[in-house]
Parts: sequence; structure tokens; C-alpha cells
Amino acid sequence: MDALGIQHFGAFLLACIALNLTPGLDTFYILARSSREGHAAGLAAALGINAGCLVHTSAAVVGISAVLMTSALAFAALKYLGAAYLAWIGLRMLLTRTGAPRAATATRGEGAAAAFRQGMLTNVLNPKVALFYLAFLPQFVALHAAHPQLGLLVLGLSFIGTGLSWSLVLALLGGRIHRLLHTRPRLGTAMDRLCGTVLLGFGVKLALQQRA
Repeated sequence: MDALGIQHFGAFLLACIALNLTPGLDTFYILARSSREGHAAGLAAALGINAGCLVHTSAAVVGISAVLMTSALAFAALKYLGAAYLAWIGLRMLLTRTGAPRAATATRGEGAAAAFRQGMLTNVLNPKVALFYLAFLPQFVALHAAHPQLGLLVLGLSFIGTGLSWSLVLALLGGRIHRLLHTRPRLGTAMDRLCGTVLLGFGVKLALQQRA
């Protein structure tokens, strides 16, 4: 760890666990996908979200995320793209036809591939996540070390590891909810409305956010 400049690794892991356990967009999205389509879609959503985290880790290592911190235009462009994408997903769920069979309502982009793709995009298109990586990871790396970039990469992968573990738990939990909704179509329709409203709300919240 010394060559990588990593400091207080134990404290870093505890912070990762605490942050991952804090409910947010990722938590809700995984539960929404798995409760509507089953644990397979939830697992794919979890993998997609963490693939997005890998993109942010790579961007932080090479310094691309710094552009978002210094460029108001770049930040705004990514923010509004992300907000529009979340709003689009939310609206499609809100407009689900009442009483439609559960098997045909796979988030209007059916299957694990769509869950992975949407999960990754909701993460990649959130500039706040990029800024978080840029601000959080360097606190645990001595930048005068021989290989600080590798240190940042190891920390980013460690964060992804803790996040993926929790994401998989959420996907399996959502799968249990899916079995309940499958036998109660009215409850399933209500869940669609709730999920759509919350995702739309996340989109509005992202659109209104400012750079820290």
C-alpha cells in the first residue's frame, strides 16, 4: 500500500460501507427493477450501476472528472442529460397501461440487457457521482507517492466491491417482492406508479442541483 500512497484504508472501507448503505437513486433503481421483473433483472441493474462506477473511477484516475469541476458548461450538459434520462424512465413507468400483464411490463425496455444499460447510464450521466469520486478518493491517497494513480484505482475498485455486494443483496430482496406482485396485479400497477414518480423526482432533483 505504501508504494500506492494509500492511507487509512480501514477508515476508507468503513466510509464506503456507510455510503453504500445510505439509500439513494442506485438503491431505489435496483429495487424497482428487481421488484418489477425479478432478481435476474435486478442483478443486471446492479452490475450496470457498478459498471458506471467503474467509468467514474477511471475518469477520476485520468483526471477527466476535473473537467466537470472546472467547466460549468460540461457539468450542466451532463446534468441535464442525466435528468432527462431519469425523467424518461419515470414517465414510461407512470404511463404503464393499468391492468397490463406483469410479464409484459419489463420497464419498457425488456430484460437483463436493458436493466444493465439503464443502470449504467443513470450512473454515468450523474455528474454528482463524478465529482464525488474526484473529491472522495484523493483524501485517502498521498499524491506524492510513487504511483498515486494506481492508489486511486485500487480505492475506486474497493468502493465498487462494497457497493456491488450491497447491490446484489438489494436485487435478491427485490426478487422476493416481485413474486408477491406477480400474484397481485393491482398492487403491481401501484408499484409502477410509485417507481415512476420517484424516478421522475430524482430527475427533477438532479436538474436542480448545482456544482458544489
